[in-house]
Amino acid sequence: MTPPAGDTRAVRRLLHLGNVVVDIVLDLPALPDRGGDVLATHTKLAPGGGFNVMAAAARQGLPVAHAGLLGTGPLARLARHGLAAEGIEVLLPPRPGLDTGFVVTMVEPAGERTFLTSPGAEATLAAADLAGLTAAPADAVHLSGYGLVHPANRDALAGWLAGLPDSNLVTFDPGPLLRSIPRAALAATASRADWLTCNAREAAELSGRAGQAGPEAALRALTRHPPWAARPGQGVLVRTGPTGCLLAHFQTQPIVVGGFPVTALDTNGAGDTHTGVFIAALASGTDEVAAARRANAAAAMSVTRRGPATSPTAAELGSFLSRQSWNSSSRN
Repeated sequence: MTPPAGDTRAVRRLLHLGNVVVDIVLDLPALPDRGGDVLATHTKLAPGGGFNVMAAAARQGLPVAHAGLLGTGPLARLARHGLAAEGIEVLLPPRPGLDTGFVVTMVEPAGERTFLTSPGAEATLAAADLAGLTAAPADAVHLSGYGLVHPANRDALAGWLAGLPDSNLVTFDPGPLLRSIPRAALAATASRADWLTCNAREAAELSGRAGQAGPEAALRALTRHPPWAARPGQGVLVRTGPTGCLLAHFQTQPIVVGGFPVTALDTNGAGDTHTGVFIAALASGTDEVAAARRANAAAAMSVTRRGPATSPTAAELGSFLSRQSWNSSSRN
């Protein structure tokens, strides 16, 4: 977040308290009918879930540490290898006797993806696991709604977050499982967030306007009458896919930050790419509109690549942006 006037907070590391899983990605000619079968045209196993946010931020040069649980089986080894390859520090010991969970990701020809999730060790976080975890004053903290779905994680994260000083910047992505999260837990986490990031469908659900209004109306509702106790200067960013994103602070007008037209091959992980790059840009001192533009560009680049963690490096993103025009506007 670009801090409010007089706020001198700086960010030197991203502390991630979300879940890392393994994505089993299947490119399909079409989704199978009920009871049917479809042959995949391409298959890939790779770390996913919160890994995608961390990898996106790390590739922009922001140090990242993971404070979620991993297991001890073959999927956990794959996840650890991926984290190490991105230079991401793992802070918690593995959970004995459990493997890391996985997500079957079915990708259709136009790039749309459908998920089937099998939870594992990452869904067993307890308060004792976080007892020795302290955020440094210059840490940004990122949380995901996926962690709030699991009762054990939800309780552990709520207790830890309650003790987090106001000096730490917090970003929160509620994710697609909003209806599986108790409203009180969702509101408590959103209340602590300096930035809430979500896609258009999630924004409509959060605002209570699902199926009734577009993303701009949902954003206005979330920043004028949020269903939680908004922090002073709290920001909300709504991703709108190929058209970019919208952002606003409490009681301010929405700003439209335009997207970048590309031909999408795989949208898996695009939202996570957007969030990770947005956090990294803010951490570097970039203002929020320019940070959103960088995030839009990174997400556009990511959907042209197959696989979950397809965020560009800082050099690749800089080269892409140097060839683009930029347009953002406020809405009354």
